[in-house]
Amino acid sequence: MAQAPEGEKVLVRCREAAAMAEEKPPQLVDYFVVAGLTDSSKALDEESQQPRPARPSEPITDVAVVIHSQGEEVPQGFTCIERSTSGHPVDLNASLLHSPQMYICYKRGRAKPPLIELGVHCEGKDRLKPGYELVHTTPYSRSANLTSGAPGHQRTFLAYRRATESQGHSALGITDICLVVPSKGENTPHTFCRVERSLNTGMWGPAVFLCYKMAMSKANTLVYEAGLISRYPEQDSESFPLPESVPVFCLPMGATIESWPLDTKYQVPLFSTFVLTGASGDKVYGAAIQFHEAYPRAWLSEKQSLHLGLLSVVDRRPITSRSVQTRRSICVLSRWPFFDVFRKFLMFIYRYSISGPHVLPLETHISHFMHNVPFPSPQRPRILVQMSPYDNLLLCQPVSSPLPLSGASFLTLLQNLGPENAVRLLLAVLTEQKLLIHSLRPDVLTSVSEALISMIFPLRWQCPYIPLCPLTLADVLCAPVPFIVGIHSSYFDLHDPPHDVLCVDLDTNTIFQSEEKKLLSPRSLPRRPCKVLLAALHAHFQQLDEMYNKPVEEASLEFLLTDYDLVHGRRKQLELEIQASFLRFMACVLKGYRSFLQPITQAPSDTTHDVSSLFFLQGFLKSRERAYHKFYGQLLRTQLFTQFIQECSFVSDRHACLEFFDSCVDKVQVELEKAEDTPLLELDDSHGSEHTVFIMPPEEPLLPDGTEPPALYCYDSFPVLQAELFERPQDQLAPPLCQPKSSAPSSPAPRRTKQEIKAAQRVAQKYSSVPDMWARCLLGHCYGLWFIYLPTYVRAAASKVRALQTAYEVLKQMESRKVVLPDEVCYRSLMQLCGQYGEPVLSVHVMLEMKRAGIVPNTVTYGYYNKAVLESKWPSGTQGGRLHWAKLRNVVLGTAQFRQPLRQRQRESQAHGSTLPVIKALGVLQPGSDSVATLPASLRQLLDEAGSSEDGSLSDISFQTDESDQQALASAQGQPGLGVRGSKPAWHDENHNSLGGTPRRGLAAKLQQLLSPAKRPSLRHTASVEQPSTRRATGSLRRASEHAEPPPRKSPVESLLRPQERPDSTASESSISLGSEFDLSDTSLSSFSLRQSSDPLPEASARLELPPVEIRLSSCSRCQTCNSLVHDEEVMAGWTPDDSNLNTSCPFCSRPFVPFLTIEIQDFPQPPSPSDLPRDGTEQLPAGQGPVLSDRYQCLALDKAELQPGIPPALCNGCMDASVPRSPALRSSLVTVAYLSPLVLRKELESLLENEGSEFLAQPELVDSHPIIYWNLVWYFQRLGLPSNLLQLVLASKHGQPMPQAQAPEGPRLCVRLFWDVLTPDPDSCPPLYMLWRIHRNSAACLQSWCRHNCPFSLAFLEAVLSHVGLGEMHKAIALFLETLAAQPSPPPLQRSVYREILFLMLAALGRDYMNVADFDKKYRAAYAKVAGSLGKEELMRRRAQPPSSKAIDCRRSFGAMLEC
Repeated sequence: MAQAPEGEKVLVRCREAAAMAEEKPPQLVDYFVVAGLTDSSKALDEESQQPRPARPSEPITDVAVVIHSQGEEVPQGFTCIERSTSGHPVDLNASLLHSPQMYICYKRGRAKPPLIELGVHCEGKDRLKPGYELVHTTPYSRSANLTSGAPGHQRTFLAYRRATESQGHSALGITDICLVVPSKGENTPHTFCRVERSLNTGMWGPAVFLCYKMAMSKANTLVYEAGLISRYPEQDSESFPLPESVPVFCLPMGATIESWPLDTKYQVPLFSTFVLTGASGDKVYGAAIQFHEAYPRAWLSEKQSLHLGLLSVVDRRPITSRSVQTRRSICVLSRWPFFDVFRKFLMFIYRYSISGPHVLPLETHISHFMHNVPFPSPQRPRILVQMSPYDNLLLCQPVSSPLPLSGASFLTLLQNLGPENAVRLLLAVLTEQKLLIHSLRPDVLTSVSEALISMIFPLRWQCPYIPLCPLTLADVLCAPVPFIVGIHSSYFDLHDPPHDVLCVDLDTNTIFQSEEKKLLSPRSLPRRPCKVLLAALHAHFQQLDEMYNKPVEEASLEFLLTDYDLVHGRRKQLELEIQASFLRFMACVLKGYRSFLQPITQAPSDTTHDVSSLFFLQGFLKSRERAYHKFYGQLLRTQLFTQFIQECSFVSDRHACLEFFDSCVDKVQVELEKAEDTPLLELDDSHGSEHTVFIMPPEEPLLPDGTEPPALYCYDSFPVLQAELFERPQDQLAPPLCQPKSSAPSSPAPRRTKQEIKAAQRVAQKYSSVPDMWARCLLGHCYGLWFIYLPTYVRAAASKVRALQTAYEVLKQMESRKVVLPDEVCYRSLMQLCGQYGEPVLSVHVMLEMKRAGIVPNTVTYGYYNKAVLESKWPSGTQGGRLHWAKLRNVVLGTAQFRQPLRQRQRESQAHGSTLPVIKALGVLQPGSDSVATLPASLRQLLDEAGSSEDGSLSDISFQTDESDQQALASAQGQPGLGVRGSKPAWHDENHNSLGGTPRRGLAAKLQQLLSPAKRPSLRHTASVEQPSTRRATGSLRRASEHAEPPPRKSPVESLLRPQERPDSTASESSISLGSEFDLSDTSLSSFSLRQSSDPLPEASARLELPPVEIRLSSCSRCQTCNSLVHDEEVMAGWTPDDSNLNTSCPFCSRPFVPFLTIEIQDFPQPPSPSDLPRDGTEQLPAGQGPVLSDRYQCLALDKAELQPGIPPALCNGCMDASVPRSPALRSSLVTVAYLSPLVLRKELESLLENEGSEFLAQPELVDSHPIIYWNLVWYFQRLGLPSNLLQLVLASKHGQPMPQAQAPEGPRLCVRLFWDVLTPDPDSCPPLYMLWRIHRNSAACLQSWCRHNCPFSLAFLEAVLSHVGLGEMHKAIALFLETLAAQPSPPPLQRSVYREILFLMLAALGRDYMNVADFDKKYRAAYAKVAGSLGKEELMRRRAQPPSSKAIDCRRSFGAMLEC
C-alpha cells in the first residue's frame, strides 16, 4: 500500500490528541461501608406488625413412616400427619382395599443437623442422589415400602438429605411438612416446596404430594435496626452523596445479637446485592457480605441476657455453655454491577480481618482497590488484580450493548422460574401488577428483579422498585400502587403476604396468586410473538440444563481443559440470546407505534404533554387484532406506556436506546412463526483487545536498615476504619500538568448515534458499487459536514434568522438534488437551532420537509423537534392594532423614500433648466440601436465615452432616475427596484466579481459582475448582509448540477459591455472560480441613476486592486506507482465505504494511494494605489481589440521564441495584459494535507468536536492544530458553495499577516479559487495541451513555472485537435494525439490521460460557458469505442486513452460546477 508520510502521520497525531483529551474514566468503587449494631440502633418491634400464629423455632431432624393398621403408634417426640392442609384424610395407601394404613411422622430438635431436603425414591426407576438416605423400615422394624399392598409395583421409599456437621448454627433447614391433595382443590402452600412424585403410586385413589418449608431455624435472637459503623471516604462526593439508608440494605433482616452453643461452628459469610434508585432514575449498585463475630457479654442488659438464654430463669445464674454473636456487614457501593468482582474483594477483606498479624493495615488494601484499580476500557479490557499471593480477581470490560446497563441476569431468571413462569411474569409487569419476589438467597433477588424490569425494554418501570427490601421498609407491601419488591423468605415466618399481591417464590419456582385478583392469562398476549418467545426460552432452558446440571467430574474436567474465555463467552452469548428473545417480543408488540405519534404543530397549551395529545391511542388499538384488545387496553393505560410516549416525543437521556429499539422494530416480522435469522443483539468485540493490565498488591514498607517491619496489625473483630491509615489516591499525588485535559463535549444534536453510524456504513457499503448512488452518498456526507458546522456558523452570524433561513434553503437544495442522506443530522441540527433561537415555525417547516422527502424522523430527531416547538416562543396570532400600525408606518416610510428622487430631480431642473429624460427600458443603451438616436446629446456623448473606455465596460458609470423611471424600468425588466446613488469601492477577483462593498450597490458594481459568466443559484442568500467579510469569502450558493444548469440570461447590457471584435473564446475568461460567484438573477438592474460624466468614479481604480490574500486549492493528486495525475472526480470514485481508510484507487494502475489537497496561500502585502495607475493611457488596451485566434503568424512566431524573464508577457496583438499585477513580490506558502473522503472526514470531525467542543471550530487554533480537518472542510464548503466563516481563521493563523492599522474595519478580503489541475507542475513533465495553448496565446495563465520541453505539440497541432473536435471527429483527435506521441523517438513523460488533455484544451479555448462537458463525454466514449476497434482496449488503456468511469462522471455531475484549470 502506498505510504503517505505527511498525511497519515498528521491524522494519527490528531487521533492521539483526541484520545489524550478524553474524559477521566469512571471510578470503579465509590464507597466502602461497615454496618452493624450501633449505640443508636433501635429494636425492631415485631408487635407493631400483624402477628401470625407462632411457628416452631426448632428444625425437623427426623422423618418416619408408621403403619396404623399394624398397631404401630407414633413414636415419642414425633408428630403424625393424618390430614391434608384442608382437613382431608391422607392415608398413603387409600387406593387399595385392605391395604395397610401408612402415615408420615416427623420430629423436631437440635440434637442432630436438620433435614434440608425430602423426596420420594422409586427403586428401578430413579438413581439415588448423592447425600440422600432412604427410610427403609418403620420404627417398629417393618418395611416402609409405600407400595407394599400393590403387587407388581416397584418399591417406593421416602428419602431425605441431612445437613452436614460442619454447617453453622443458623443453617437453612426444613421447618414444616404438610401433605396436599390436588384433586380436592388444594394447592401448594406459600413458601413451601413440593416433591413432584406422588406418595400414592397406585392406579386408584387421589394423588398425595409431600410439601416442606425451608427456613432459618434460629432461637435466642434479638433483632435491631442496622446502623453505620464506619465508611470511606468520610466526605460525600458532590455527584454521588452516600445514601443514609445503606446500612439498612446491607443487613435487610436487621443487625442481630444471637446466643449459640459453644461447639457451634461459624457460618460462612452470606453475600447479598441491592439496588438504590435515585430521584432522577440513576441506579447505584451495592454488594455486601454478612458475617458473625463475638459480642461481649458485659454489654448486655439483664433483660437481653434472659431473652438470649444466657441466665437461668430461677436464680439468674450465668450459663457458660453458650456464646454471644452479633451480625455485621461490609459493603461497597458502585455505579457498575460488577457483583462477582465485588464478592471476591469483600471476601478477601473479611478473611484478612480474621487472620493475621499483618504488616499492612486493612485500610491500605481498601484504598488500594478503590484508587489504584482502573476501570476497564477498550484499550485495557482486562484488569487482573493481585490482592495477595493467594487471592486475585479478573475485572473485564462490560458487554457493549445499546441497552441500558443493569445488574440483570437472564440466566438466573430462567433457571429459577422456567419458560412458562417467565412469560407469566412478563405479562404481570406489562400490566403493572403488585409483584413480591422472595427467596432465601438474597443475591438471587437482585439479579431476577433487574431482569424483570429489563425484559420490558423499551418500557421503563415507573412504580416503587426495591429488589432487596429491608424488614424496616416492609410497609411498602401495603401500598396502593404497583410495585416490584424482593424480600427474604424469612419475612413470611413473621407475616402473611397481602391478599392483592402476586408472590413469586424463586426457591420453589411457584407463583402464588390470591383468589381475589386474577391475572390475565398468557393467552391474551399476541399469539405468534408469544409462541416464538416460548419456543426460544425452552431451547435456552435446555442449554442451561446441559451447562449446569452435568456430573461434577465432567463439569470440572471441562473447566480445566477449556479456556476461561470460551466458557465465559458461552455464558455471555446465552445471556444475550435470552435477552434478545424478550426484545423481539416487545418489538412485535409495539410494531408500528411511530406511525401514531402526533407531532406538535401549534403553540403549546395545558394538554400538550398528555399522552392523548402526543399519541393516537384509538388508532393504535384498532390496528391490533381484536382478540388481544384486552391486553393492549391495559397496556395503554399503564404508566409504563405513558412515560414511553413522552420519552419518544421529547428529548431524553434514553434517545440512543429508543433509536436502537426502532431499528429492532424494523427488523422483526410479526406474522412469522419463528425468529428472524438476523440477531437483534450481538457481542460487540470490535473495540476490544487482548491486552491485560496487572495490578500488584500494595507494597510493604521497609525499615531504614532495609529489613521488613514487624507485623503489628491483628484484629479480634472487624475494626472501625481509621482515616489516617488510608492511602491517598495517586491522581491527587500527581502534578496538575500530568492530568489529562478534560473534554468539552459539544451540543448533542449534531452527533450521530451508534445506530446512525452503523446505518451509514451499511448504506455506503451498499451504494459503493452503484455509480450514481455513490456520488449522492458522498454528497450527503458533505452536507452532513456543513450541518455539523452549522451551530458555529449561526453563532457568529449577526442575523440569526437569516442564517437559519439559509440552512433551510440548503435543505431544499438537497432535496432537489436527490441527495442520499445517511442520517438525520441535517434536519436535527437545524431543528435544535430553531429552538435555541426562537424559531418554532421554521422548525415545523423543517419537519414538513422531512415528510415531503419521505423521511420518518427517528426518536432523537423527533425529540429535538418537539423540544424546539415546545420551548420556543410562538408569534402571537392576534396582534390587534399593532400589526395595522406597523403596516401603515411602512407605507408612509416607503412613500417618503419614493418622493426623495422626485424632489431631487425638481431641484436639479430648477438649477440647470433641463430635466433628464425617462429611460423606458434597458434597450436604449445598446450601441447602434435606434433608441440611441432619440437620446439627448449629453447622453449619447456619455455612451460614446463609455464605449471608448479601457475595457469597454460601463463599470465607471452610475445612473440616477426618478420614481417614474424606476417604475418603467421595473416593468421592462420584470422586477421592481430602488435607485442607489452610489456605492463604496470594492475588491474584485480575477473574474471581476465583487468581493466586498456595501450591500446596497449601484449599477456600476452590478454591471461589473456581468463580465464573468454567472449562473442562477438555487439560494438567494448565503450569508448575513451584516457580514460582508463572510459574503466575500464564501460567495453565494448556486446550482451545482451540470445538466440542470440553464444558460446565462442574455441582456441588452451585455452587448454593450463586450466589444464586438473580441471573441468569446478568450482563454483568460474560461476559468470558473467557485468561491467568487454571486447571484445576479435576483438583483434588479432596472433602476439606476444617471450621474454627470465629470463626477469622480469611485470604482475606477478598484478593478486593478488585488485581494490581500488569495487561496488556491487543488485536489489533483499524483499516483506514486504509475506517476499519473488523478483528478477530483476520479479520486472520489476510488474511495471506499470504510470510514477509516484514507486511500483511493488509481484509475490507471488500480493501486491504492493517499490523495492530497494542495493549498497555495498568496499574500499581496501592498496593493497598488490609484496614484500609481497609468494616466496617459499608453499601456491601456485599445478599445475593441484583444487576443484573437486569427493572429496565427504572431502565434507561430511566439511558438519559436522563449519568454524572457522579467519582461511582462504581451498579448497576441502586441498589447500588454492588463490583468498582470504591478505589485511588489507576493508572499506565497504551500500546504499539503491528506484529501479525506467525506466519510472519513466526518468521523474525524465528530471525534474533534467530542473532545474540543463546537466552539473550537471558530478558533484560529483549528488551522494550525488540525490542518487536515480544516482544509478539507474549506474544500468541500467551497466546492458546494456553502457559506462558512472558516476562511477568516486563516488570517489569524500562522499563514496570515498582521493587520495594518489603516486596514478597513471589515478586515482583509479573501479570494478562494479551486483548481482542477495541479498547482505546482512537475518540472520534468511536459506541459499539458491547455497550458501550451495559453503559452502560445501569452495569456496570464502562463505565469506558472512550466519548464520548456522539446514537446511535439505545436500550435498547428492544437488547432488541428480543436478542429477535429469542433467538426465532431473526436476519434481523429484521439488518433492524432496518439500518433504524434508514437512518432517521437523519446516521447516526453505525460501525467494526464488523453481524455483529460483534450477536455482541458477545449475548456481553455472555448470557455466553460460555451462547452457542454456532458456532450463531450458522450462523444469521447463513442470515439473511444471506435478507436478501440482498431487498436484494442488494452493498448488504449496502456496509453491512458480510456474515458473516466461512470462512477467518476456521476461524482462530477453530482458535485456540480467544474473547477478552474
